[in-house]
Amino acid sequence: MKDAKSVGLRLMCWWLLLLPQVKTDQISSCSQPFPVLKNDNLLRAARGEVVDRVPVWVMRQAGRYLPEFQELRKQHDFFTVCRTPELACEVTMQPLRRFDLDASIIFSDILVIPQALGLTVEMHAGVGPVLPQPIVVPEDLKRLTPDGAVSRLGYVGDAITMMRHKLEGRVPLIGFTGAPWTLMGYMIEGGGSKTMSKAKAWLNDYPEDSKLFLNLLTDAIVDYLEMQVKAGAQMLQVFESSAEHLSKEQFLQWGTPYLKRIRDELVDRLTKKAIPLVPMTLFAKGAGHSLKEQSELGYDVLGLDWTVDPLEARNVVGPNITLQGNLDPQDMYRDPEELRNLTTEMVHKFGKSRYIANLGHGITPQTPITSMEVLVEAVHKAL
Repeated sequence: MKDAKSVGLRLMCWWLLLLPQVKTDQISSCSQPFPVLKNDNLLRAARGEVVDRVPVWVMRQAGRYLPEFQELRKQHDFFTVCRTPELACEVTMQPLRRFDLDASIIFSDILVIPQALGLTVEMHAGVGPVLPQPIVVPEDLKRLTPDGAVSRLGYVGDAITMMRHKLEGRVPLIGFTGAPWTLMGYMIEGGGSKTMSKAKAWLNDYPEDSKLFLNLLTDAIVDYLEMQVKAGAQMLQVFESSAEHLSKEQFLQWGTPYLKRIRDELVDRLTKKAIPLVPMTLFAKGAGHSLKEQSELGYDVLGLDWTVDPLEARNVVGPNITLQGNLDPQDMYRDPEELRNLTTEMVHKFGKSRYIANLGHGITPQTPITSMEVLVEAVHKAL
């Protein structure tokens, strides 16, 4: 009954979105309009518009380096936090209380999709995510339950809507998903992997089944991102975190076709439903070899890991793509003055136009709080 009520409420509110006299950027998926956005530098940077200052946010900015996050986790299981909108919003808000960031990103995890598809995902202390019954052979794909998967992720939409109100228009809210290849890797390996050897073996041993698997995940991802936009996400990021395990040839075969499908099909769906489009970011860690090909997929923003030179990246992708990144997370352990200089140098390389400052991957758990303070201040003062 709860799910039916939630779906009915969302349908009613999106019927209201189609009325011409209603401003679509002011509608929420509940009865109250969203607060007016006060700091839109992130969205302007994504669209290539003039910004007041270089926007900055950090991947995993709501996470283990914050003592208040650690305190909350002592009381609640990781996925309980993800599935409880009030808790997810509290964690999402934590870094914004400390730092002058230009974006928030909803607290969740890329592995909620495998959960919605019927796999058990557990978070083990000191290990990370564990899938005790992974996909081993093609026959195991029959265990997946794609029908209705997005309805089982409604708690993410609820958290997004709640967070939009809690932000009071302070900064934009980012939604996200894992990419097909990355999710496939976790689902086959049974967790994280330094080699992705089992998943890569699938590509060679079961090429047709691998296509079916990747297409199934792509379908679920498009549904999931559409739901996030309807719930109030103002920007989306697709994390292809395991691109580093593929050669350029493999990435262009097993990565980019599905990444393009995500972008194209989502844009088509939203357009047909008269739902305003939101900027989309692709972050393919370790795929610096394919920046040109990534720039042709239709994403507004490309995230760069720390191994990519900003000047070379701009030369490859041209002037009409926004770049995001790319300080080495390890640099956050340097002394404050050295970190400030490195951050300033990075911003100068990227420039003020079509640039979003970030790390080249997620912030790590032992990062000093002062380093985040230095990073954010240095970005804002660099230009």
